Amino acid sequence: MLKHLICVALCLLTFVCADNIDKNAEIRSFQSDASDAEGNYQFSYETSNGIQRQEAGSLAGVRGSLNYVSPEGERISLSYTADEEGFHPTGDHLPTPPPVPAYVLRALEYIRAHPPQLKEEQ
Repeated sequence: MLKHLICVALCLLTFVCADNIDKNAEIRSFQSDASDAEGNYQFSYETSNGIQRQEAGSLAGVRGSLNYVSPEGERISLSYTADEEGFHPTGDHLPTPPPVPAYVLRALEYIRAHPPQLKEEQ
């Protein structure tokens, strides 16, 4: 339940702080299954300005998605999970790290295959 309230609060804060949103947007659909005794919940909504969000969660974690059009006109699709290991977003718009250079991979493999030998004390 707390996760659900935090997510809703963050969404509302995002909408309030955004300068480019359609202030006349209306909610087209909204569904919410309140938290049950085991902590399971789910909700979804869609607005007239193209925002779509859905989320389902339990005590074990959360899974959801968000779709909207950016101020630049790009369609943004974000999927995510959150569990005991953290928040895990995925989306084409998210930055990705550059690939590890081949020489670094070779060096790491060499170190793995040839661990340092510690000198014995005399």
